[in-house]
Amino acid sequence: MADASSSSSSQHKYDVFLSFRGEDTRNNFTAHLYHALCHKGIYTFIDDDKLARGQVISPALVTAIENSMFSIIVLSENYASSRWCLEELVKILECKENKGQTVLPIFYHVDPSDVRKQRGKFGEALAKHEENMKENVERVKIWKDALTKVADLSGWDSRNKNEFLLIKEVAENIWNKLPSTLTSDTEDLVGIDSHIQEVEMLLCLEADDVRMVGIWGMGGIGKTTLARAIFKKISDKFEGCCFLDDVADLARKGKDLKKLLLSDVLRDKNIDVTAPSLKARLHFKKVLIVIDNVNNRAILENLVGEPNWFGPKSRIIITTRDAHLLVAYGVNDVYEVQKLQDEQATKLFNQYAFRNDTPSRDVMKLIDLVIAYAQGLPLALKVLGSSLCKKSIDEWLCELIKLQKIPNMENQNVLQTSFDELDYYQQNLFLDIAFSFRGESKDVVIDILNSCGFFPISGIRTLIDKSLISCIDERLYMHDLLKEMGKEIVRRTFPEEPGKRSRLWMQQDVCHVLENLTGTEKVEVINFTLSGLKEIQFTTAAFAKMTKLRVLIINKPQMQCEVLISDDFKFHYDELRYLAWYDYPLKLLPSDFECKNLVSFRMPNSHLTQLWEGNKVWLIYSLFFRGWGRGNNMLCA
Repeated sequence: MADASSSSSSQHKYDVFLSFRGEDTRNNFTAHLYHALCHKGIYTFIDDDKLARGQVISPALVTAIENSMFSIIVLSENYASSRWCLEELVKILECKENKGQTVLPIFYHVDPSDVRKQRGKFGEALAKHEENMKENVERVKIWKDALTKVADLSGWDSRNKNEFLLIKEVAENIWNKLPSTLTSDTEDLVGIDSHIQEVEMLLCLEADDVRMVGIWGMGGIGKTTLARAIFKKISDKFEGCCFLDDVADLARKGKDLKKLLLSDVLRDKNIDVTAPSLKARLHFKKVLIVIDNVNNRAILENLVGEPNWFGPKSRIIITTRDAHLLVAYGVNDVYEVQKLQDEQATKLFNQYAFRNDTPSRDVMKLIDLVIAYAQGLPLALKVLGSSLCKKSIDEWLCELIKLQKIPNMENQNVLQTSFDELDYYQQNLFLDIAFSFRGESKDVVIDILNSCGFFPISGIRTLIDKSLISCIDERLYMHDLLKEMGKEIVRRTFPEEPGKRSRLWMQQDVCHVLENLTGTEKVEVINFTLSGLKEIQFTTAAFAKMTKLRVLIINKPQMQCEVLISDDFKFHYDELRYLAWYDYPLKLLPSDFECKNLVSFRMPNSHLTQLWEGNKVWLIYSLFFRGWGRGNNMLCA
């Protein structure tokens, strides 16, 4: 695992990639340079000294180079003796040529002309490579050309310079170049300046106390982007800084989070986190710490403990999807990141979809569809904009149609993280709301799902805290992309066998299951519309194996659909809790209607004149009658 600290732009994962010869400078010059860059809030990649060295640089390093805005090359006397370093150099210069990366050499106690002409230690190293690589002399020639090119670039000569001042100059140089190249940070959150101002007000930078502020919102809403922008703006006001990116992921990988944090804050990469002196060193230090994507309280207790761990005027920013975590930990304030308005969303999408080009009229007509789909979620707007960039009108149409069936994978993966952290009951609550109860009264949902044993009172609170649902005017709502995520989670369980999924919603899947009798006891929820169908038949055999069906919703067709219900249709569902059938076509329910655990029963605009023949008083007492359309007559005998 490589180390990376501080913040980056949206189009580059890192601000700076450091290339150096470990045995020459890792524990001295490069270590000091790395910490100086981090202290300035410059997101810097430095490879781990535990990485195994081979003939070819690792894919991780190639990716890091490609995703960096700047590369700093520390050319020390043994740099050219490493094939690894030479391959890094070649890749860096490729990125300079193809991606416009800025490359800055530091000639560390070496003469630039020795690098350019491969003399001295550089000449000796290349001669050895030629001797050992007679079968691949062309590669050695490429290395020589790369050394010549990098020596011709403007950089720094460390000879006769104070190292402290040199490092400070390099960090200042990078920092001064960043504002003009980091405009993409603000593009990630259109109108970010107002967000920054509001969070700064919560931080109260002039106050002498230690303050903790949480940034909360759903996945992909822009929490990390906002935190990075704030970090870059104010980090130079502090004596020690650290931006711990995605701590949930680092924790899963078993990383020592405390060491990562303390090594940045105290600028000591080899720090001993058990040293008794640490507390005293921190207690008087004014620090800025950002802990990104926290998903459990133990991480906070381990990393920031009590406010008195840190010096006066220290500030701690925590980003999370879980509002309850922030409240329980006792942060001073919480800032909720809201989704973008349509005008802002359109601006952000256009930046990624069209860059500097002017969209055609045909494409312009489709933009509103994308904006409606993304519903103000910055992640979705950026991902979709990038994927549709420079695509034809036919490709746009194809992608938009595809999104109706299968969500974009990048969006799916980000959003699903919150779902994966839920327990079994909370996951079922989320899926039931996604499939059946968006816009429904919270009390009604609690009645229905409490009878299913899903503990909805506490579970709904958890879903709200984790930004998976919202409650407005006592009704439950969910972002469309979260709904689509839920559907995709279910679809993936049995992509080719819908009858084995827990929930069915696509008309073609429901019809396939009913016609081919492929339903199983795994089916718990069916919610579909009859629109577009000329006729559909309901038989006892079609539902016979769906013994765990809890929710059945048959939505009103826009056009007339002939519904055929067999005379011997048996409606025996002990698990059924909710039945909603719009425009039910018969005057009576099936004579064999046995649903003893039914909680809610809705048949608006139905043709019912009588529920059933015979005495079923037991059922009357178990039902809440809601949603009957005007003009319906209900007689019970």
